[in-house]
Amino acid sequence: MTDSKTDAQPKALSPEAEYVLRHHGTERPGTSPLNREKRPGVYACAGCGTELFVSDTKYESGSGWPSFWAPAGAGEGVATTTDRSHGMVRTEVHCAKCQGHLGHVFPDGPQPTGLRYCINGAALSFRPK
Repeated sequence: MTDSKTDAQPKALSPEAEYVLRHHGTERPGTSPLNREKRPGVYACAGCGTELFVSDTKYESGSGWPSFWAPAGAGEGVATTTDRSHGMVRTEVHCAKCQGHLGHVFPDGPQPTGLRYCINGAALSFRPK
């Protein structure tokens, strides 16, 4: 896959974060400690620190990955592209600043948006309030 490393990203990432962010990888479902994170706080890009999601929009989707019904603020931290890999068409979510791959967004989430941002925990860092 295309390497999405940019100057905005730190040079040192965990092997799993590197795989997800820079090589469009996917962590195994149910493996992220962020699945169980319940404290108030901010979820930022593990690659560059951009604020992406807040705990108020996190919910348990049962998918095995941290899920959110909306990005933080006006959504300027995330961007989307069409992903046609693996024989299907999905909407990929990536960091708007460093272009790191985060996960995908699906139209099966809760209200008020009806969206499920299904995000790899390895692509995130959590900052408690």
